Amino acid sequence: MSYTALYRKFRPVRFEDVKGQEHIVTTLKNQLNAERIGHAYLFCGSRGTGKTTIAKIFARAVNCENPKNGDPCGECAACRAIGAGASMNVIEIDAASNNGVDNIREIVDEVSYSPAQGRYKVYIIDEVHMLSIGAFNALLKTLEEPPSYVIFILATTEVHKIPITILSRCQRYDFKRIPIDTIVGRMRELMHEEDTSVEERALRYIAKAADGSMRDALSLLDQCIAFHFGETLTYEMTLDVLGAVDTSVFSRMLRLLLDENIIGAIELLEEMIMQGRELTQFVTDFTWYLRNLLLAGASGDGLEDVIDMSADNLRNLKEEAEMTDTAVIMRYIRIFSEVSDRIRHATQKRILLETTLIRLCRPEMETETDALTARIAALEKKFEEGAFVPAKGTASMTSGTEAEAGGITHGGRAAEKAALLAAAIPQDVKELIGQWKRVVNSAQMPMKQYLREARPSLGQDGRLLLVFQDGLASDYFRQPENSQRLDELLSGCTGKKVEADIRIMQDVREFEDNYVDLQAVIQMEIEEEE
Repeated sequence: MSYTALYRKFRPVRFEDVKGQEHIVTTLKNQLNAERIGHAYLFCGSRGTGKTTIAKIFARAVNCENPKNGDPCGECAACRAIGAGASMNVIEIDAASNNGVDNIREIVDEVSYSPAQGRYKVYIIDEVHMLSIGAFNALLKTLEEPPSYVIFILATTEVHKIPITILSRCQRYDFKRIPIDTIVGRMRELMHEEDTSVEERALRYIAKAADGSMRDALSLLDQCIAFHFGETLTYEMTLDVLGAVDTSVFSRMLRLLLDENIIGAIELLEEMIMQGRELTQFVTDFTWYLRNLLLAGASGDGLEDVIDMSADNLRNLKEEAEMTDTAVIMRYIRIFSEVSDRIRHATQKRILLETTLIRLCRPEMETETDALTARIAALEKKFEEGAFVPAKGTASMTSGTEAEAGGITHGGRAAEKAALLAAAIPQDVKELIGQWKRVVNSAQMPMKQYLREARPSLGQDGRLLLVFQDGLASDYFRQPENSQRLDELLSGCTGKKVEADIRIMQDVREFEDNYVDLQAVIQMEIEEEE
């Protein structure tokens, strides 16, 4: 005898067997008991939440010869025929492959014939959002005024694609994602019936991975049992089969990202790949880990109610939440959420994830607000640790990126960051930038023309940087003799020896992302003094 998948073998045949949709089950049973049956229903919700299952139970119930409290008896001829898929009264249509006008016109023609047996003809149209506009129009009139013996049940995962003219003619029922505890309880019952031993922790991980879908959970459970048939299914076995990683790996990855350790993060990714871990699953699970970390940092008591985790892991999570900044975690979540949509269809998943880890370790590569906040936080940490050597006669050095971020943020914080950087600029460089236009005009052609394209910035050692877009100007100053004449010009304007380092950028965005605009910072300082 051929093997039957768990989700098919244990498909509910009575309303009471349906888990997680009590609000819908109660309403439909009340309608059946009161004989207030509608003519058109719309079942909406994500995959695997019971839409088709309840539709089939409802089809049996309306035709059952001996219903019991709204449930089909499962023993009469009508129930047995519908359960075996041999009844002419229940017609299932997959709109994904039968979405044309002609397919719907066939239904319209059949509707005029009353059922040979039983009370109702029930049409279950799955993935109804796939119907063409012409097909919807062909269905419209019949859906509005069907014969008394016809019931339409439309099921969809994308209700926003259903025309309003169809929506207004149906009773709408929204199916919820099934809670993890409910899925675990159902799987535990089925494993008892199957006489199969599974660790509770493994069941919880599978339920979490199913993302609210009972069908997905049973399919994943089936896959894990098949791989380790005859053995007790453990949590570690489940991770191996599903290509997932243990939560300790998430903690290691987080610490590497917080330390901006690109090499370490790439090596950990390589380690997971060599262990056969599925990168798509890693992105999903790590995003959940970050979500839990965010909640651990923002919540007080009662954290156990919103985070499904053991006491030991929860204690470790709280410790890690204390060492992280909320804005940084939110930035990580944003980036990983973007990647989770792309990685499912990416042909080079590893490269996509490697570049993502680099972005996380290098917030200066982005201009989003949370990235700028992360840059400021990282620079403040380095500043506190003495990572920058103060220039002689100046306050402690702060990275140019921080001032750039300060110039973008609003209000007093912007001025505070700009003032902090301005104090760290060597006096000779500050004087030079304060009279930059006069410096440029004092140069001889063609140097004068090329200097007009320069963007003054500051290196971490307090040296003046002149940033040029790749082109004639950058080529000009690449020549040693022209670079030397530039240093002589700058030294002559200040009366002190000033040497400028030349940097090349590909576009203006690169300057905004990686350099501080000295002219803007010094101008802000002047405005503050006024």
